[in-house]
Amino acid sequence: MVAAAMLASPRLKTSAQTLASAKPIRVGSSLSLTGPLSGTAALHRLAGEIFVEQLNKKGGLLGRPVEWIIKDDQSKPDLTRNLYEELISGEHVDLLMGPYATANTLSAMGVAQRYGKVLVSNSFGIPSLAKYDMHFPGYVMGSDPGTTAPNTVLDAVLAAGANPKTVTLVSSKFPSVIFMSVGAREVFKRRGLKESLWLEWDFGNKDFGAIAARIKEADADFLWVGSIGPESIQLLEAMDKIDYHPKLHFHLYPSPGPMAQSALAARALTLTTFEQHLPFTSHTEYSQVISTFNERAGKANFPDTVFELQAANAFTGWQILQAGVVGANSLEDRKIANWLKANKVDTIVGRVRFDGPNNYGDDFNRVKQLQAGKWVVIHPKELAMPGSKMMV
Repeated sequence: MVAAAMLASPRLKTSAQTLASAKPIRVGSSLSLTGPLSGTAALHRLAGEIFVEQLNKKGGLLGRPVEWIIKDDQSKPDLTRNLYEELISGEHVDLLMGPYATANTLSAMGVAQRYGKVLVSNSFGIPSLAKYDMHFPGYVMGSDPGTTAPNTVLDAVLAAGANPKTVTLVSSKFPSVIFMSVGAREVFKRRGLKESLWLEWDFGNKDFGAIAARIKEADADFLWVGSIGPESIQLLEAMDKIDYHPKLHFHLYPSPGPMAQSALAARALTLTTFEQHLPFTSHTEYSQVISTFNERAGKANFPDTVFELQAANAFTGWQILQAGVVGANSLEDRKIANWLKANKVDTIVGRVRFDGPNNYGDDFNRVKQLQAGKWVVIHPKELAMPGSKMMV
């Protein structure tokens, strides 16, 4: 009865009518709706749509509804640059949200800088290149992930009782991927692992047969795969064809759903900032977000309907943008940027700050493993799924 009375309240009706009649705040972005990055970008789109929908139900921003304008960059950085030019000078959007993937984000960042627009990204993997002072990262990886993330991975392996002596590193030349793989190469060398093989391939490559043969020949204790999107599955399939299955294998930025569905990916390791299990799901305010994502991902026939790293990063990006606008009480980009630099923001992945180099704060990367078809965090111990441990 109380709920019914509230719904019938003239004051609430007036508020809803005011929001509906207000001029929308238009947020422009591109996403890789097609091309090799489309599988992962679909997760970012769904998470963003849910955020905007819930935001508008709560009154929008500054008393105005939010409209999200998405253009397809086809996984191409050059096209991304043109689309952000169009969004700003043609569509006259009020705010920007970054695209998916580092190369595309770097293209968007150049345009944002030229027009003096805040750009919140959710997947920028080379913090040292984020020179623009009004760029704010939603993937919370710290200012030196090329060092911190590989150290975290190796710490997880050693904590599980494994003691690899040799390592093979293979990597896509995709900008953020090769950056992280080069960083891992240096970290492993400093920590005493002998390098059995270092090999690179061009982004977009689909023939992994020769690469698989080289990996089998090296036969190292630990395999680091610098991958993005479907590359890990393609490489695992190529290795399976020659009857080779690595002892320990880590994959940098794979498409999580296809990996979870593949028996070849069993016990694979990767990085994450959020997984759909305790202690990450202890914040009840996000339960509706997660359940809505699960339901809609299922209806869209996503390979994996779980709310994890990619969805969490996308959602975090929107939370950062919302906090900046509300905190500054303005749509002026410089005011939003100044507020974000001076304040911390509570997000689904934790409390983030922007007072470090290039507006980066802490590294929130954790290590998860594919166990029985599900991704579970296994390191650090205090954030591991209760009762779980790394399977070696």
